[in-house]
Amino acid sequence: MKKVIIIRYGEIYLKGDNRNYFESLLIQNINYVLKGFDYSLKRIRGRFVISDFTEEDEIISRLSYVFGIYSYSLGYAVKSDLEIIQKTALNVVGNGKTFKVSTNRADKLFSLNSQEISAQVGGFILENIPNLKVDLHNPEFIVYIDLREDGNTFLYSNISEGVGGLPVGCSGKGLLMLSGGIDSPVAGYMMAKRGLKIGGVHFFSFPYTSELAKDKVIQLSEVLSKYNNGMDLYIVPFTKIQEKINSLNTTYTVILMRRYMMRIANSLAEKFGYKAILTGESLAQVASQTLESMTVTNQASYLPVFRPVIGMDKEEIINISRKMQTYDISILPYDDCCTVFVPKHPVTKPSLASIEKLEKLLDLDILVNEAIENTELIRIE
Repeated sequence: MKKVIIIRYGEIYLKGDNRNYFESLLIQNINYVLKGFDYSLKRIRGRFVISDFTEEDEIISRLSYVFGIYSYSLGYAVKSDLEIIQKTALNVVGNGKTFKVSTNRADKLFSLNSQEISAQVGGFILENIPNLKVDLHNPEFIVYIDLREDGNTFLYSNISEGVGGLPVGCSGKGLLMLSGGIDSPVAGYMMAKRGLKIGGVHFFSFPYTSELAKDKVIQLSEVLSKYNNGMDLYIVPFTKIQEKINSLNTTYTVILMRRYMMRIANSLAEKFGYKAILTGESLAQVASQTLESMTVTNQASYLPVFRPVIGMDKEEIINISRKMQTYDISILPYDDCCTVFVPKHPVTKPSLASIEKLEKLLDLDILVNEAIENTELIRIE
């Protein structure tokens, strides 16, 4: 009897001839999060199995951050022998007074079918733990038996939900505009769940925003990096550009700021190999997130712009931020550059022609290039 962690994937099953690529990438990502631990990882049909480990609590905790994992269970691996299976089942009996046995028989050569195995094992449990009762419809715990084709059987009574999705890295690289608020980390999480390797870009306007605001974004990136196999964070000095935009004293200040951010993000993405820009914008949440505002912002980008929270309300976004453990960081009371120099009545239906006239007046090319050249890279492992 050997203690094991059984890992299952979901959407990868649908990948047909490409499934081996996705499985291999998921193995690579599992190995990444388990660096420094002693363990063995084996691939079997439709499963991964971790064995020969000691620090099970920490390993299980780290698996909860790996996109591509649908569920996992701590249990035992034994030979597919009925007597051994029966004895081992006593070790996976859960808490409660009622139970049932659920058997999956992938090994079709085994002498008993699934129902017969469940009946034999259930009877053995009742003989040895007489205070238990069988309840096939609403049991307090389930003893799972999984007979594999290789002659081994897994037994467990717990199934922990994974984060699902696809392995990070299978869909390319995207650069997340990370403000420090609630929405943008959620946007990054959701695109990482679709297999996108995320980098972050933060626009820093010292002294209008403090070092504490920068530290807050670093903390958010550290949480995201757990789901993302590490993360590169680019800190762009944005003060001079914001001051110049603010000098116009226009209702277009926020839209102008967003368009220059988008241009800088595109330049950094091209330089470092990202193929898309990600934002945490939600339709109609603020003036810069109306349909018209986002349209003129898009026109400053030659890369595709993904907005995964576009159709969500604030409560939905907050629920995800709590689940991914960024909410408490996001609400720390440190202003980001998006909250400074905001006009009292920002325009909600901007005109592209008007914006382009203002941009000619600004003539910010030199300052934009300077900001890109002085961007700070922080590598988070």
